[in-house]
Amino acid sequence: MSTHTTAPARAAGGPNPGILGLASLGLLIGSLVSMAVLSGGGTITSPFGDTETVAGFFANHGFAVRFAAMLQLGSSIPLGIYAATIYARQQRLGIRVPGPNIGLFGGTAAAILLAVSAIVTWTQSQDVVSADRALTHALAYVSFAAGGFAHVLGLGLLVAGIAVPALLLRLVPTWFAWIGLVIAVLAELSFLTMVLEPLQFLIPIGRFGSLIWLVAAGFLLPKTRHTESRPAQGARA
Repeated sequence: MSTHTTAPARAAGGPNPGILGLASLGLLIGSLVSMAVLSGGGTITSPFGDTETVAGFFANHGFAVRFAAMLQLGSSIPLGIYAATIYARQQRLGIRVPGPNIGLFGGTAAAILLAVSAIVTWTQSQDVVSADRALTHALAYVSFAAGGFAHVLGLGLLVAGIAVPALLLRLVPTWFAWIGLVIAVLAELSFLTMVLEPLQFLIPIGRFGSLIWLVAAGFLLPKTRHTESRPAQGARA
């Protein structure tokens, strides 16, 4: 007589996306903090500076750069898993609009680009590379582009891919979804840095704003959608 209709909902499984988001954010912050600590308060400067300043940092703080790059690479892994996990949850919630696919594409791209940036940064820290100031400076542009506006563009798509369906279906508080949309727009606008250098401030806003929002979304997004069908089924029985 019993049907056990709650079994499919319990089969959700998978890692908690909120915890994955925290891991990615924590490793990224750790890379910045370790860079500052190990280099005596220094940080990788913008590639738009002069060659001696940009390349000199890698030549003088090779270990600090390598350690920070390692943590940055580590940050890309939980981010990619987050994108896959949140996509699977959206599918279980019955969301059949382009949003989840857009978010999966954006999150995957963001994770890969962050990893590419870390690998290029690690390469710059090697003595044989940092000895060539022009090459080191050239690679700084590649690392900045991949881990900067390109990475943030992907994050913006991931945020939008979660926020829009969640807003339409009321899966999270309305104000929270709107904050996500604002962050997503700012993240997408960061690509203007390619021609307007003063807009570099959009990159950290889009990066950390997106990651913090994604952490919260990972905890707020429900595992199942509640329906009002049970009373009707009971009446029929």
